[in-house]
Amino acid sequence: MQSTYQPVRAWFMAGMLFLLMAINFIDKVALGLVATPLMKELNLSPAQYGLLAGSFFLLFAVTGVAGGFLANRVATRWLLVAMALLWALVQLPVAFSSSLTVLLVSRVLLGASEGPAQPIAIHACYKWFPDERRNLPVSVFQQGGVLGMVAAGLLIPAINEAWGWRSNFLLLGGIGFAWAILWLCFGREGSLGSQQGPLSTSDAPHAAPTSAQHIPYRMLLADRTVVCTIALHFAAFLSLALVLTWLPAYLNQGLGYSARRAGQLFAVVLLVSAPVSLGLSAWSQRLMVRGVPSRVARGALICGALAIGGALFVAAATLPLSPGLKVAVIALAASGTPIIYSLGPAMVAQVAPPAQRGAALAIEYSIAWVAGIIAPPVVGWMVHASGNHIAAGFERGLLVAGALLVVLSVYGFKVLNPERSIARLAARAIA
Repeated sequence: MQSTYQPVRAWFMAGMLFLLMAINFIDKVALGLVATPLMKELNLSPAQYGLLAGSFFLLFAVTGVAGGFLANRVATRWLLVAMALLWALVQLPVAFSSSLTVLLVSRVLLGASEGPAQPIAIHACYKWFPDERRNLPVSVFQQGGVLGMVAAGLLIPAINEAWGWRSNFLLLGGIGFAWAILWLCFGREGSLGSQQGPLSTSDAPHAAPTSAQHIPYRMLLADRTVVCTIALHFAAFLSLALVLTWLPAYLNQGLGYSARRAGQLFAVVLLVSAPVSLGLSAWSQRLMVRGVPSRVARGALICGALAIGGALFVAAATLPLSPGLKVAVIALAASGTPIIYSLGPAMVAQVAPPAQRGAALAIEYSIAWVAGIIAPPVVGWMVHASGNHIAAGFERGLLVAGALLVVLSVYGFKVLNPERSIARLAARAIA
């Protein structure tokens, strides 16, 4: 393996990760897009469906952290192919069983195997790109998630009508196996930055503490930049979990759109985020290359985007808007929050030593994504408390998520400062 930046090979690997993220997010949203026929066939209440949707994240955080520590020692190439194979296998019971218990176990196993996916994929990508060029490729391959969700929104309702909702899970299993074969043939391990030599923070303002240093995890996780990044990631994913698990049902049963139209609008809401996220990531990367501090090029940009998104979620939940305007405001709100998924990990990776990066990224993602366990059942209970009125319950969830985003973003403007964190942690590591 070469230790120099190879743009063509690096972007090819980012393209493979793009496809992996597409599969990853189709897996996540598929249940939401079959919610209506599934609930009808299995006679599930909204609370039971919320429990089923939230079960995906039951072991998500635990396996995410375990996978991150494993990624510090095992090549990401093999970890990624193992995960893809597991995703494919656990789709099959959903296609054939009518037992709620079996569905719960399948979703728990799927979530457990997908828990480490994003942090390990980001860790794999960082091995091909230098720090100042990491924002855009991560944002690009994460748009595979948008592609997957858009494709799911357009195709799954049509598949439901043509062959039944169960056939979607057979198709997902086949797609997972296909990617694993391609990755075995073409996937490779990068080495850029893995052998970083001693650097001072004055010599390399964007560099992490050296690979020769080890920072105790209790110290690393207590750093204010890391803590605030995790909190912002949590709030952003809380809103994403609401959208992924309840938006199709909200559009269908809450706002009165047909099932197919709801799937199309769901795809549009997700698609809007792609150009916004890519544009913000490209802007951030340009600032980084020009030498703008990460606290501005990454931190301030994150906080501004999330604050606007949170305010729009609050507006969608509280203002008397028509159904079309509600969809438009939710789409705009959801378009700004994904920036944390590319710039947040970049700040954590900037602060953490390279030898600890896999675990640091996994811990950040795993703690933040606990929101996925909380959001679906809580909204289910809100729907139940509203007399099974899906619109009222979903909008209450948007209000809570939006307010949390605004409050944490205001705090983040003051706290997020990777350069200060690098200097402090490097000094403590030397001491």
